Amino acid sequence: MAAVEAGDRAAWLALFTDDAVVEDPIGPSPLNPAGEGRRGQEAIAGFWDEIISMGQVRFTLRESYACGNECANVGRISTTCPTATPRSSRASTPTGSTPTAASSPSAPTGSSTT
Repeated sequence: MAAVEAGDRAAWLALFTDDAVVEDPIGPSPLNPAGEGRRGQEAIAGFWDEIISMGQVRFTLRESYACGNECANVGRISTTCPTATPRSSRASTPTGSTPTAASSPSAPTGSSTT
């Protein structure tokens, strides 16, 4: 999260293994019609370039639930885009209405926060 908030593309990409998958949002969406996620370093770098780099991102965590080497976070992701009105999205655990793939940097598949 710190790398995203700082706009540090290289530091964020360094958190992912070569076989990592970023699913944001999870499942089919206008950003990912097939719902297969972004697989591998090149595709994940594209996600940064196409989505994350478009504006300022801030995370506010309300709760965290650790399980092994993964962590589910409940909180708010706020973005400010230069050409759009500020918008906020609530992130929650998989049982909530808006799932998030937030996890610790040590997650084996390189799951990320966005």
